[in-house]
Amino acid sequence: MRIAKIIGNVTLNRSHPSLTGLSLRLGIPLNLEELQSGADSDAEPLVMVDQLGAAEGSLVAFSESSEAAAPFRPEIKPVDAYVTAILDHLEIDG
Repeated sequence: MRIAKIIGNVTLNRSHPSLTGLSLRLGIPLNLEELQSGADSDAEPLVMVDQLGAAEGSLVAFSESSEAAAPFRPEIKPVDAYVTAILDHLEIDG
C-alpha cells in the first residue's frame, strides 16, 4: 500500500461495462521525502477507483495490481489502483 495525493477526477467518454457507476480519481504517488517536506512529486499520476469519495487535495492510501481488484471479486474488473483509505492525519516518525 502506498500514499498519494488526489489531483483531479477522471471522466470517461467510453469505458469497460464493469466500471459503470465507479468514480475514478487521478492521484500522484508520494515518497517519504515528499510526505515529510510537503514538496510536489514528479511521479507519474495514476488513475484510481474511488468508492470512498476522496476530494481533490486529499491524501489517500491506495493498493495496486491484484490487490486493487480484490474488493470486486468474484467479478473481474480492469482495475490497477484502488483507494483504500482517506487519510485525515499523517504522522511520520524518524
